Amino acid sequence: MLDLVEWLERRPRTYAEAIEVWRTSCPRLTVWEDAVDGGLIAIATDAHGVLRVSATDYGRHRLAARIITGANGCDPAGGMAAGTLPP
Repeated sequence: MLDLVEWLERRPRTYAEAIEVWRTSCPRLTVWEDAVDGGLIAIATDAHGVLRVSATDYGRHRLAARIITGANGCDPAGGMAAGTLPP
């Protein structure tokens, strides 16, 4: 889900663009729905009537936390991140 948030942070995205890129037909891969339900992304109509998708403040906070914890080799729960070796 945070990959979706990071993608949205790169530049403004329309709903049509976002749903095309992040759509899935697999019920086990609910990234889009989980990100909306989890408050990581929001959908709103802009002044021109175009649906836009953007990261929420909470989504940006979670993304920043992932970057910080990834940089120090720990996962958000305080353990070692996957693929890292202990010091």
